[in-house]
Amino acid sequence: MTGLEPVLEGLLRELAPQVLGTLVRRYGRFDACEDATQEALILAAQRWPKEGVPANPRGWLVTVAVHRLLDEFRSEAARRRREETVFAATPQSELLARPADAEPGVDRDDSLSLLFLCCHPALSVPSQIALTLRAVGGLTTAQIAAAFLVPEATMAQRISRAKQTIAGSNLPFAMPAGAERAERLRTVLHVLYLIFNEGYTASSGPELTAPHLSAEAIRLTRWLRGLLPDDAEVAGLLALMLLTDARRPARIGPDGALVPLDEQDRSRWDRQRIAEGIALISEVLPRGEVGPYQLQAAIAAVHDEAETMEATDWPQILGLYDLLAAVAPNPMVTLNRAVALAMVYGPAAGLELLAALESDRRMARHHRLFATRAHLRELAGDRKGALADFREAARRTTSLPERRHLIARVARLEGTVTRP
Repeated sequence: MTGLEPVLEGLLRELAPQVLGTLVRRYGRFDACEDATQEALILAAQRWPKEGVPANPRGWLVTVAVHRLLDEFRSEAARRRREETVFAATPQSELLARPADAEPGVDRDDSLSLLFLCCHPALSVPSQIALTLRAVGGLTTAQIAAAFLVPEATMAQRISRAKQTIAGSNLPFAMPAGAERAERLRTVLHVLYLIFNEGYTASSGPELTAPHLSAEAIRLTRWLRGLLPDDAEVAGLLALMLLTDARRPARIGPDGALVPLDEQDRSRWDRQRIAEGIALISEVLPRGEVGPYQLQAAIAAVHDEAETMEATDWPQILGLYDLLAAVAPNPMVTLNRAVALAMVYGPAAGLELLAALESDRRMARHHRLFATRAHLRELAGDRKGALADFREAARRTTSLPERRHLIARVARLEGTVTRP
């Protein structure tokens, strides 16, 4: 849907998971429902710029998608029975706009139900995440494959198998309850986290960010927070997103270049988002049920509260990373903890911790390991080592803005390295 006005494109992106969720809940047949939804979106993208947005855009899309489903069902052997089932299952109220004064509990958000369906335990965890990113987040198969560092064909097969599992297992389209909800909520939160990250720093392509994806992740997380207001990790994830997204205005320079955290104009940060994020994390941390998203949000809050890079409370950040490493150890936590360690105890301490990641297959070939090591080597005065790592990081990244930034770091260092 490229070439559309931003407002219209945003509206279609917002409505897409709701329409797909409505169809899947009513009729099942995930593949057919997804195809019908896409056809409805394409038709809307063609007509609405000329004819105007209808009074009830969601109802319009559902109606068109249902008609496409009917066309699909007519081609099958059991045409009459399937048509009758479709017509009988579609109450007219489903095609009408919800009243403005409707009770919040009545206004069921099908996109959230779709999230939980995509995270059903009948699917493998990688399939849960991939399918949700595709069906709800709107990422392309190529973008998802890049996020998982696998070939695009492999990811396409994974998504296809997930859809077949849903179709063949008659999985219920409903919000899970009790222990099942808690178990699946962890995957839902991880999926939303991945969608946000893809929007905040695109994994590939010419643009550094994809703001619509971050906005979608924040929107869905807000809804999830409304559904589960007492869940501290949902609040923690929302706080993390807000505190991170607050820096977006300062991340890109006038020439479109990436601006690292230590060089950003902090007066451009979104103070309203920072205040909301700090209020959220301040509310839930004292409860004592501390999880990884709350800890990451607390780290982001310390960064955002510092008026300058020099004023950053690095000992507090290191302490929070120590807790995070105990609660949810993973290579990225180690990578970031190494930076905090270097800022408190010197670059040699950070480099020693990074050395442990070189044997980790998940990180040994990742560009961020080389970029972080280059930064710490530069701080340590090892300019030749930093130069080699910056070059390797630039070679490995698939993000063009990140590559340009790393190449600029190489150019800067080349002027300071004494050649034999």
